[in-house]
Amino acid sequence: MSLGDEPGYPETGHTRTRLPDDPYGGARRGGRSSSRSLVTVVGVVVLLIAAIAFANRGDGDNSSSTSSSSNGSGSGSQPVTSSTAASGTKPVDTKNAGIPTGFAHTRQGAESAAANYAVTLGSTGMFNKDSRHRIVNALYTSAAAAKLQSPMDAAYSTGLLSKMGLDANGNPPKGSTFVSRTVPVGTKAVQYGDSAATVAVWCNNLSGIAGASSTTPVTSNWFTVTMTLNWGGGDWKVLESSQASGPTPVSGDDAVSGSDQISKAVQEFGGFTYAR
Repeated sequence: MSLGDEPGYPETGHTRTRLPDDPYGGARRGGRSSSRSLVTVVGVVVLLIAAIAFANRGDGDNSSSTSSSSNGSGSGSQPVTSSTAASGTKPVDTKNAGIPTGFAHTRQGAESAAANYAVTLGSTGMFNKDSRHRIVNALYTSAAAAKLQSPMDAAYSTGLLSKMGLDANGNPPKGSTFVSRTVPVGTKAVQYGDSAATVAVWCNNLSGIAGASSTTPVTSNWFTVTMTLNWGGGDWKVLESSQASGPTPVSGDDAVSGSDQISKAVQEFGGFTYAR
C-alpha cells in the first residue's frame, strides 16, 4: 500500500518518515501517565541547571572576566575535526572523593574538566543532600558553591524526590535501580584564556527508575550544558552553568529493554573518564 492510500495522506510524491512507536513497550497506549512520568524525570535535569543559573544571575563580574580572557576563539568560530578528536592524553591522575581533579592548564584540560563535571552533575549522587554538597564544593569555586547550596537543596526537595519515586535520601524502592547517568558526546571551547574558559558540552542523559512497578521508566534526553570555568589552585573550577535543549537526534527503532536488563547494565557497566 502506498502512502497515498493511507487516510489523511494524499499522494504528494513526498516521503513520509515513520517515527518509533511508544518507547514504553512497543504498543501504543491510550493513557498519559507514562508521558507525565517522563516529563517529571526529564525536568530534574532542567531543574538542576535552572537552580545553578538562578543562583548566579546578576553577577556582573562573571561575564566580564570570561570575555576578557578570550583569545579570539569566540562562539562564531568553526572548530576543525582535529580540535575535538580524542588525543589519547589521559586527563587526570588524581581524584577527590571519587571526582577527577587536577586538569591541565590548557584548552584540552578545560574541555576535559567540563565533560567530567557534566558527568558528576548528572549522577545519582546529586539526589542525596550530603553527597550533593560534597559534589558542589568539589566542582565549584568556593564563592559559587556557597551561593548554590540553598537553591540546590530547594530544587531537590523531598516533594520532587517523592514524585520521582525516591525517598528523602534519593533512594529508589527496594528491588529497583535508580538511574541517572550523563554521557558527554562532544565538547567545544567557546572561549579560552589563562584565567577563564567557557566550554559547551553536548550530552545525553539517562534517568528514571528500573523496576517492575516503576512509574518513571528510564528514558533519555539530550541537552547542551555550557560552563564558565575559572583557573585557580591548580585546577579548573565551575563559576556558573546554563543549559539548552538538544541537539536531539531522531530516536531509532531499537527494541526497548526490560527493567531487569537496564538494572543489570547499570550495575555491570561503569562510567568513563573523558579525555575531552
